[in-house]
Amino acid sequence: MTDIQLLPAVVDFLARPHGHFIDGQYRSGDSDRLIDVYNPSTGQVVSRFHDASAADVDSAVQGARRAFKGAWAEVSPYEKGVILNRLADLIEANGEELAQLETLCSGKSINLSRGLEIAQSVVFLRYFAGWATKITGQTMTPSLPSFNGERYTAFTLREPVGVVAGIVPWNFSVMIGIWKIASALVTGCTIVVKPSEFTPLTLLRIAELAVQAGVPAGAFNVVNGTGRAGQALIDHCDVAKVAFTGSVPTGIAVGKAAMAANLTRATLELGGKNPAALLADVDVDAAVAGILQTAYVHQGQVCASPERLYVHRSKVEAFTQKLAAALQQLKIGSALDQDAQFGPLANQAHLQKILGYFERARSNNTVVCGARQVERPGYFVEPTVILANGADDPLLHEETFGPIVCVLPFDDEEQLVTLMNDSPFGLTASIWTNDLSKAFRLIPQIEAGTVWVNMHTFLDPAVPFGGSKASGVGREFGSAFIDDYTELKSVMIRF
Repeated sequence: MTDIQLLPAVVDFLARPHGHFIDGQYRSGDSDRLIDVYNPSTGQVVSRFHDASAADVDSAVQGARRAFKGAWAEVSPYEKGVILNRLADLIEANGEELAQLETLCSGKSINLSRGLEIAQSVVFLRYFAGWATKITGQTMTPSLPSFNGERYTAFTLREPVGVVAGIVPWNFSVMIGIWKIASALVTGCTIVVKPSEFTPLTLLRIAELAVQAGVPAGAFNVVNGTGRAGQALIDHCDVAKVAFTGSVPTGIAVGKAAMAANLTRATLELGGKNPAALLADVDVDAAVAGILQTAYVHQGQVCASPERLYVHRSKVEAFTQKLAAALQQLKIGSALDQDAQFGPLANQAHLQKILGYFERARSNNTVVCGARQVERPGYFVEPTVILANGADDPLLHEETFGPIVCVLPFDDEEQLVTLMNDSPFGLTASIWTNDLSKAFRLIPQIEAGTVWVNMHTFLDPAVPFGGSKASGVGREFGSAFIDDYTELKSVMIRF
């Protein structure tokens, strides 16, 4: 099948001059430097945008600061929820346009952009909207002694921290962007979002929809550019919080820069080398279907996806052969082809990184399937399964962020726990078994922010998400996000 036909609205949007969305309107910005946006399915330029200057970043932050003190502060909690739900309605109504824009920039399957990226962004946005009227403090009775009959009472307030800098990666720019935008707005903060330079367009369109929904000018801003724009945001004296999602090395640098700037608080949702454990009783066919769905979705470019698989020795051969057979049946094609089951990597730089891992695997490991570039325009590779050369194999320890699964046999659960925890990362993990007693005994021993049983990678807005160890600081959604976007103020009264 050929690619879907782009909507006229998408064609028109691509042709527009792009830059930033500041104080409720589009701006090309002060910089004359243009950055190309590439379609990963073809390698061709589809649009371009103006790189943000320091002055552009400052304008966005100042606009956000004014809205924080003024227009957005004057909106009641109930009305904040109404506005966010109205934005969800508009995202849903313009879903096909947004899905096409996202697919053109990120190389995400159009089916995934529609059914997950945009659809789940709406679900998450509605979830956050429901918190608008439920952010509360506590009352308490102090134990201070009374000398002359006086009494005491106390309570706490949750107050928004201020202007938030949201730095968003290229793999799920809309959904991760919505997590940060909604968290900020529902708690009374305002936000400046800096998308990846690879996926700059979709959040610009959503910012336009936000104005239609009733978000006042300055409450939600977008600045586009390279890492320099992100650094300018982090360093800005009026930014109260940084919310970053991305790689571990960059996240560590972001955290250090935020602390050095002004002791700026930061939440860091970073990468992982996530283990999946297939126990001796595992249903091999069910596990193959589950790993196929979760390790290779969006070509493995998901921070939570399983990359290292520990399979009971009795099941290794059956599992790897069935997984390889299933992968070899996948139709590789353009992200805009609704019949394609496996699309391109997101950008040229990431393609080169993955090809480097393929070269190492072919030299040092047994390749069960894949580990080759697909000879066609765009950034295509084959989904890959390799066998590890032992517990110390670098491919079991380095995050590839691609369609590469590395398999190692294990013999008993004690050895399994050691293998699963042998990593500086601690984002996610999964256990695949029909023995829930074993699963419940293993869960407390696994060092990860999220542990799934007989599933992997699935997220729900009611369940907090984030990592331990080098995989991050803080949590997204659930009710846990409130702690990171508000300041706790204590009040004591004598009467």
